[in-house]
Amino acid sequence: MNRERRTEIFRRLQALNPHPTTELEYSTPFELLVAVTLSAQATDKSVNLATRKLFAVAPTPEAMLALGEEGLCEYIRTIGLYRSKARHVIAACRILVERHGGEVPRTREALEQLPGVGRKTANVVLNTAFGEPTVAVDTHIFRVANRTGIAKGATPLAVEKGLLKFVPAPFLRDCHHWLILHGRYVCKARKPECWRCPIADLCEYRGKTPAPGEKAVRRRAADD
Repeated sequence: MNRERRTEIFRRLQALNPHPTTELEYSTPFELLVAVTLSAQATDKSVNLATRKLFAVAPTPEAMLALGEEGLCEYIRTIGLYRSKARHVIAACRILVERHGGEVPRTREALEQLPGVGRKTANVVLNTAFGEPTVAVDTHIFRVANRTGIAKGATPLAVEKGLLKFVPAPFLRDCHHWLILHGRYVCKARKPECWRCPIADLCEYRGKTPAPGEKAVRRRAADD
């Protein structure tokens, strides 16, 4: 895929959604950090349902520490793997208080030293909370980048490096959100909805799916 095609892809996505952002609900970098940590192998909807009540009582690392693991579990037990996530969040809060004055650090190295925070989570925080041009490659971005041909790679890190290299600079900060939303609602895993895709004519995917009922129409036309 050449630069012109990539530019047009992101120009169209930008036109449809000029100011994309995460669907996780948060009001501070700390709340975003917690929400992203809780979102692993869980839906944003389930996380939001839990954090609305959680953040009302524990919006800071200090308040979260005061809850303790068991107290935190009471708020997030509807989320998968909630016990291990509670352990990680409480441990991370302790480090934030003891080493960072209760503030979320703004470097990848410091973020990745927090329990439960890997490269993807660090990238989300750097991008969404601090406006850095990072790309957190989740399952949606990995699929869309490979399927469309925007940035092919066998691993999430390879795709991340490809996107950082090939996405035109004006679109780099927001491409993370556009690709996630596109993968979540249009370029779905089992059956991409190519018939309503705004970039279908630019996409390199060969197995494009027809609109519902279109196959039957084609089949009848072939039989006539």
